[in-house]
Amino acid sequence: MFSLNVPLAPAVERLAADLHPKLEGFETVRERYTLVCKRFGVADVGERGEGSEDGDAEPPRRANALDRLRGRLGRPLGRTAPFEVAVTGVDVFDAPASGSAPVVYLTVESEGLLRLHGRLCDAFGAVEGIEGDEYVPHVTLARGGNPEPGAVAGLVDAEFDPVRWRVHALDVWDPEFREVAATVDL
Repeated sequence: MFSLNVPLAPAVERLAADLHPKLEGFETVRERYTLVCKRFGVADVGERGEGSEDGDAEPPRRANALDRLRGRLGRPLGRTAPFEVAVTGVDVFDAPASGSAPVVYLTVESEGLLRLHGRLCDAFGAVEGIEGDEYVPHVTLARGGNPEPGAVAGLVDAEFDPVRWRVHALDVWDPEFREVAATVDL
């Protein structure tokens, strides 16, 4: 339902735009870029008994879910200081946990982001196969389709100066409305 995203530096957007012409042949080429820190479902943010797996309780309403999520984020984010993030290269998931392959993405390095992700997984649980120990911070550029031979290797071999920035806030993303629903300062 929601995700907690790291706002991207404008230089990351420019880098992705520079790589865009090399993404021909992919089934889906992203026009909007995100760096997901953690995903949340309605059941993750409901009160005890609300949205439970027993099937007896109704899931919380969307507006209530956002308010509860913001409240529950207070504890794990309360001790989080601003942290450094760097986009350092391009890589590929040949066999992604879901969806079509290959997935070409910008690699992200950040010890602070990894620590924060771990705290959020402790508080909310991990989405199997893509979070917890399997979490790979990244910014997806394109996925699926039938890229030209050598296209993926050419992207992975692309050279650029790392893009570094400091994260001072996180965005709660609402995929239904495709917009930031809230911003949480660190």
